[in-house]
Amino acid sequence: MNNTTHHDERIAKMTFASVYPHYLTKVEKKSRTKEELHQVINWLTGYDEAKLLKLIEEKVTFEKFFQNAKINPNTHLITGLICGYRVEEITNSLTQQVRYLDKLVDELAKGRKMEKILRAE
Repeated sequence: MNNTTHHDERIAKMTFASVYPHYLTKVEKKSRTKEELHQVINWLTGYDEAKLLKLIEEKVTFEKFFQNAKINPNTHLITGLICGYRVEEITNSLTQQVRYLDKLVDELAKGRKMEKILRAE
């Protein structure tokens, strides 16, 4: 990834609450549910629905959102392209975590089976 400090800083300062409605719209357009979206977010971050809604209400930045997350140890199994970048090659850890989430949301919207999205072995 052509990492620029500006790009990474912009992602860090973006609020999760500003992006969440886009995630929800994207998956619901493809007949997936809010519950499935929350399941994917929970798998990646460890946040249950109550915590997730609190973070949205508080309008936390992505930096704060991922700072307190318990990142799933199987995230290294998330590979592929998102926004033109290979997620496994992104060197900034916060940017990579945000792109992991983007990738999981994309997979959900594309109709991938939940077991595959959650990297069940």
